[in-house]
Amino acid sequence: MEWLLIEWPENAIAPSDYWLAQLGEQTLGLRRLVKIARARWRVEMDYRELKEELGLDHYEGRHWLGWNHHVTLVSMAFAFLRTEQARAKKNAWCEVLDAAADASPTTGQAHSPRGKMPVV
Repeated sequence: MEWLLIEWPENAIAPSDYWLAQLGEQTLGLRRLVKIARARWRVEMDYRELKEELGLDHYEGRHWLGWNHHVTLVSMAFAFLRTEQARAKKNAWCEVLDAAADASPTTGQAHSPRGKMPVV
């Protein structure tokens, strides 16, 4: 089954965006379909941030091992920043385990997900 999703703002003369989806027999609601269609924008913004803010495109080496090391470090830095941003802003698109929810009933202290070290 194919779906054609068209974004047509109220005051516009013509549609502004089109998406074509091939979803098979599964049925998604309209909200879920729109959320999936809009996910491309988030991916492109993340890729641009990886290049501009974290230096993904700054590697000038000649070896696969060096490039792999560079991309791994940039990806880890990006994941850390996204986790901290989600923890601070409570973004709806990225849910992070809340340390306060893991409070120990006996001591009242919050613990990390591993349970070994208290969260400060």
